[in-house]
Amino acid sequence: MRTAKLGTSGLELSVVGFGAWEAGGDAWGPNPPDDEVIAAMRTAIDAGINWIDTAEVYGDGVSERLVGRAVEGLSDVLIATKVAPQPAGSGFRPEQVRTACTGSLGKLSIDHIDLYQLHWPDETGVPVEDTWGVMASLQDEGLVRAIGVSNFDQSLIERCEAIRHVDSLQPEFSMLHLDNRELIRWCGEQGTGVVAYGPLAFGLLTGAIGLNSTFHDRDWRSGKSGMDSYEELFAPGRIERSLAVVDGLRPIAQRLGLTVAQLALAWVVHQPGVTAAIAGSRNPTHVRENAGAGDTELDDETLREIEELIPLGPTFADGR
Repeated sequence: MRTAKLGTSGLELSVVGFGAWEAGGDAWGPNPPDDEVIAAMRTAIDAGINWIDTAEVYGDGVSERLVGRAVEGLSDVLIATKVAPQPAGSGFRPEQVRTACTGSLGKLSIDHIDLYQLHWPDETGVPVEDTWGVMASLQDEGLVRAIGVSNFDQSLIERCEAIRHVDSLQPEFSMLHLDNRELIRWCGEQGTGVVAYGPLAFGLLTGAIGLNSTFHDRDWRSGKSGMDSYEELFAPGRIERSLAVVDGLRPIAQRLGLTVAQLALAWVVHQPGVTAAIAGSRNPTHVRENAGAGDTELDDETLREIEELIPLGPTFADGR
């Protein structure tokens, strides 16, 4: 699989990473047995994916523990994890971030974190400068190799930059969610790597979901958990527009000998500023297919053809 440098951090990532949000089982319906989840992660590694993204809040720590078991004895797999603000996470005060980092190291059974990230902006009043200061200290102490942010806007990133360079941004980004496109481009110009989550629009861009698809009540895509992404992508009136893009991708994917998912992932990786796309699955077959996108090259003509489909998506349809 192709690799790319994560900004100026020195980390070299496979252009498709394994996302372990689903490994926690808290938002995607009932979780399969732990051994199956671990097998999916090891399938990813065997397929050439060299990094796994997790977080303290995924499954309330379950995801980190499963990742730790999956990479046991493997020294060449990079680990990215995140600390979240209160009340969902440990909190963003300096002492809380330090405690959270130590806790993640323990759950992952590793002696350092390759990429440590702030999961989303704090709304409890903790200045981001205080939080980013302790992130820099953790990096200086060798507990983490690179430090990044997730779901931050440009103004917050610039406030962090005044203290220490932001090695990475993890934004939502796919053909169906383009709000962060210019921010991602800007990050690339600043030497900040970008690892995009949701590149398959949470399953919509796999081609496996249709208007009649149903989800378990505990799966956020059922619309029963109040997540914003449901309203944007899956709600009635939105999903039709999402699936129109998918239908437009099918003949292109077929012509190139790809699955729709592989085409969607390859498109994300080809966008200016993007280092890698994060794709999660608990199905080994899907994991291998996702990894295959890491060797896919799209020419300019194909990229232009895909661009013509994008205005059908929900972000553009609403003029945002």
